[in-house]
Amino acid sequence: MNFPSWMSDIQQRTEAALEAALPPSELAPARLHEAMRYAVLGGGKRVRPLLCHAAGSIFGADSPLLDAPAVAVELIHAYSLVHDDLPCMDNDVLRRGKPTCHVEFDEATALLVGDALQTQAFQTLSNRFAGISAARQLDMLHLLATASGSRGMAGGQAIDLAAVGQQLTISELEYMHIHKTGALIRAAVLLGAHCGEATPDALERLGRFANRIGLLFQVVDDILDTEASTATLGKTAGKDAAQNKPTYVNILGASEAKSMAGKLRRDAHEALAPFGTSALRLHELTDFIVERTF
Repeated sequence: MNFPSWMSDIQQRTEAALEAALPPSELAPARLHEAMRYAVLGGGKRVRPLLCHAAGSIFGADSPLLDAPAVAVELIHAYSLVHDDLPCMDNDVLRRGKPTCHVEFDEATALLVGDALQTQAFQTLSNRFAGISAARQLDMLHLLATASGSRGMAGGQAIDLAAVGQQLTISELEYMHIHKTGALIRAAVLLGAHCGEATPDALERLGRFANRIGLLFQVVDDILDTEASTATLGKTAGKDAAQNKPTYVNILGASEAKSMAGKLRRDAHEALAPFGTSALRLHELTDFIVERTF
């Protein structure tokens, strides 16, 4: 199967798995469940589920086994977007080409949507599924919790809010994005690997790859924020500059930011070298992240 076909297949099965994991919109409380489904379904590139499936394939994990961790990490990502868009955070009105959750519903509902999606993620990952030992499943839960909390994504968002209007160094900016963006991307990769027979050494190597690709994703995001249109992005273009947020582009300049993306891309590919052809999908996803236009 070529890469576009594989990617489409994983995106479609992830959409179906998300649909099944979320409560039906007619189930009480109906408005909350409707808003949860609005925030999650029918949009997004599903990069984190793609990374989860690609990493799992290195170690022989079948797609049905990878659906639960892929869904869990995507639910955490979706909750973070709902909360990031709130007036008390980034105060954005557009996400994935449609009104943000708090605009479509209301601010209180959006807050509850984020809360409910976070707990739904852990409910999904804690369900027993064949092929994973209880001990390994506990490790996976711990991994996702750490990546989502104050030492991961939520902590990175706190640093981001505190950095508005500040002049950060590159190392400070990297520290922020290793947590805000990179922690969940790293979790997606390692959750997939945990579904197969990954050795501690293999997990360490994949962790190094994930650190590079997490930063790469953010550098490309910063470039797109300055060069792509709102219609292309599906969210408000130029928002970071308007809010005086530190980015790789405004610290390094567009040319140097693109050079940094090229180096991170090479580093990510090199980190995968020991896995040989079994890491093909991760190589392809690395290139997709760099070359995407949205």
